[in-house]
Amino acid sequence: MAGDGSFPCGEARSAIAFENVRIGFDEVEILRGVSFCVRERETVVLLGETGTGKTLTLKIAAGLLRPDSGTVDVLGQKVSEMVESDLLAFRRKIGFMFQEGALFDSMTVAENVAYRLNEDGAAPEEIEPRVKEVLRFVELEHTVDMIPSELSGGMRRRVSIARALVNRPPIVLYDSPTAGLDPITSQTIITLILRLRDVYGVTALLATHRLQDGFALANFHFDMHAERVVANSRNGSAAAIATRTRFLVYRDGEIYFEGEPEEIANSDDPYLKRFLV
Repeated sequence: MAGDGSFPCGEARSAIAFENVRIGFDEVEILRGVSFCVRERETVVLLGETGTGKTLTLKIAAGLLRPDSGTVDVLGQKVSEMVESDLLAFRRKIGFMFQEGALFDSMTVAENVAYRLNEDGAAPEEIEPRVKEVLRFVELEHTVDMIPSELSGGMRRRVSIARALVNRPPIVLYDSPTAGLDPITSQTIITLILRLRDVYGVTALLATHRLQDGFALANFHFDMHAERVVANSRNGSAAAIATRTRFLVYRDGEIYFEGEPEEIANSDDPYLKRFLV
């Protein structure tokens, strides 16, 4: 339906670019020639059912998996060709929010958030202010001495976002950030993602099966002066143009559709319509 699934960045600089990426396990091909690019400061949403390759795409972009073939360029570096020693340094530039938070159960919130800084050998006097800064951003500064089991599911996701941000990365990858959360908590997570995009200019690749997350990212922006989320105006304002959200819909390891969420909402295609439920 979407042709070859490619999306040329044109004159805009790409932060992430996949070209004909393939990967499989046990002789089963999962990604089947995926090509796309994400511009700097852009948010691209990967929409698709479970098992279509969304999380694999994020892991490949983060250098956690190497594709069987094809090329992956992130921040101007050929990630698909890097040796492991170079990948260790590269991954410090990428924030990754895992679906279930992936927090260390035996560590406090502060220790979880500080983990990457400690691994990178940051000075002790630098770590505490950075941890407090990102926890303040996700409105969880009061949880520093708590452990993950004492937090709600939504709070654990917010701690995971804080940990992803502590190195101040230019790119953040989100794996189903609102999965399993109630609507109010989901909106809190989306508000944080909007703040990162609109206030700090973070480039994002977000995997989800929830079309409503994409609608929120496409139709609202975070007003730094009002300190709240506001709807985009319909007159083609700079804010509305800057926050347009592009969707890549996965099906059977390929990009089935590429476009904006309104196109999905107005489509008669049976596969696309199932995401409206």
